[in-house]
Amino acid sequence: MSTVTEASATDLSADERRVGALVDQLLSERPPDSTPVVEFLGAQYDLGLAWVHFPEGCGGLGLSPKMQETAAARLRAAGAPLSMFRNPIGYGMGAPTVVTHGSEEQRRRYLRPLFTGEEVWCQLFSEPGAGSDVASLSTRAVRDGDEWIVNGQKVWTTVAHLARWGMLVARTDPEAPKHRGMTYFVVDMHGPGVEVRPLRQMTGEAEFNEVYFTDVRIPDSERLGGVGEGWHVSLTTLMNERVSIGGGIAARGSGAIAEAVRLWDERHKGSDDLVLKDRLVDLWIRAEAARLTNIRASQTRKIGIPGPEGSVGKLASAELNKTIYNLCIDLLGADGMLYGSYEMRRPQFVGFTGDVTKSFLRARANSIEGGTSEVMRNILGERVLGLPGEPRVDKDLPWSQVPRN
Repeated sequence: MSTVTEASATDLSADERRVGALVDQLLSERPPDSTPVVEFLGAQYDLGLAWVHFPEGCGGLGLSPKMQETAAARLRAAGAPLSMFRNPIGYGMGAPTVVTHGSEEQRRRYLRPLFTGEEVWCQLFSEPGAGSDVASLSTRAVRDGDEWIVNGQKVWTTVAHLARWGMLVARTDPEAPKHRGMTYFVVDMHGPGVEVRPLRQMTGEAEFNEVYFTDVRIPDSERLGGVGEGWHVSLTTLMNERVSIGGGIAARGSGAIAEAVRLWDERHKGSDDLVLKDRLVDLWIRAEAARLTNIRASQTRKIGIPGPEGSVGKLASAELNKTIYNLCIDLLGADGMLYGSYEMRRPQFVGFTGDVTKSFLRARANSIEGGTSEVMRNILGERVLGLPGEPRVDKDLPWSQVPRN
């Protein structure tokens, strides 16, 4: 037995041994079952196990992204808390943007409290007239000395009611073409002139919001990237958003498909309904194929702007989730027509729960949020299959001359 263990240890790479030793240290010094969550996550960050592919001093070790799953699997098995559930937008989208485009001061200021969940982040891109075409946004930021004055409206802003910081893209040069006249800022969501209003969903909850900016002042030191480089910076956020939504690597048979299997076992085990059984088996296979595809994609992922695999994973995840929860409702039979309560609630977290009917309703948003399935198909067609892009007649026009609704 010891011979096998020693051989296995010998087969590990130097990076795997390093990550393993740091995980051992973390679990020994901060047992997850007796350590406060913020303290545990802070220690994880300080050891470089927050995002192991980030630079040292930024919650990482400068290693390959595939080492992240090595650390995550060990921590999950030990019952460690997960930062991504405490601050999903900050963890999956804000951190890669800050580490790629932020100054050293911004990295030091934002990354650690972002990872521990002490400071929640939100994303301020979409507007009433700029959804899938984010580059057509009209929220204005005007330079005033060492500050920018922002006026405008954002919409569909997830967890804005909980957020301390927001990732804001605003129009700074209306005479430049729409992709070249934007600038990216970090905005204080508690600052004067920022108003957050709830948007109630069909689940009864209001995890989405609309946000109004009225003469909001943002120091120029809170800019990410150069003036007019907002589109380039926003691509880092958007592509990591798709990885965050659709690129997660869960345990085999977990997540939505686990709910379907549970309902089959509870209500239909031993049934001769071959149609339902065939649907369940088909979806289990598709869920496993998506999981294995995400594992492969994670091994080639790079820090900064991921490749199109994030969009492919997001598309597959969105459509698969909806189809699985359709099956769950069918497995519930007449009970699937019932819903607990449409009372307006402001959730403290984002994601699916054990309430199948609520998850069925919530899954409708998967093919819209983070880029619609139609946009994901366009990216797949253009960047993976090499198909011609859709005509873009306004690409080189000044934004001020582009017709808008």
